[in-house]
Amino acid sequence: QLQLVESGGGLVQPGGSLRLSCAAAGSTLDYFAIGWFRQAPGKERDIVAAVGWRGVNIYYADSVKGRFTISRDNAKNTVYLQMNSLKPEDTAVYYCAASRYGWSVRSDNYDHWGQGTQVTVSS
Repeated sequence: QLQLVESGGGLVQPGGSLRLSCAAAGSTLDYFAIGWFRQAPGKERDIVAAVGWRGVNIYYADSVKGRFTISRDNAKNTVYLQMNSLKPEDTAVYYCAASRYGWSVRSDNYDHWGQGTQVTVSS
């Protein structure tokens, strides 16, 4: 059974950087597309970025294009989200999710979820 564990969240000042990691346990990430989602208090869970299982097909939400980079290292069974030039509006709980059906912007396409990691951008 695939389990996902996020790490790397924390408190950072505006303009700062964080790198989130999504590590898999119990199964390989091969053949799984991975999405990073975020949910701020009182808001819906939205897609941030996604990557196909080969690492070729990549999607970014408009709000993070040019600032965030998603990557995967299948040998390490880990997917990363490098977040630069962070803004207060990036504050949210960030979740990684895995899909056997290819990447999608829809959260219901993903059938494995991590527990989330808090990212707070504040001075």
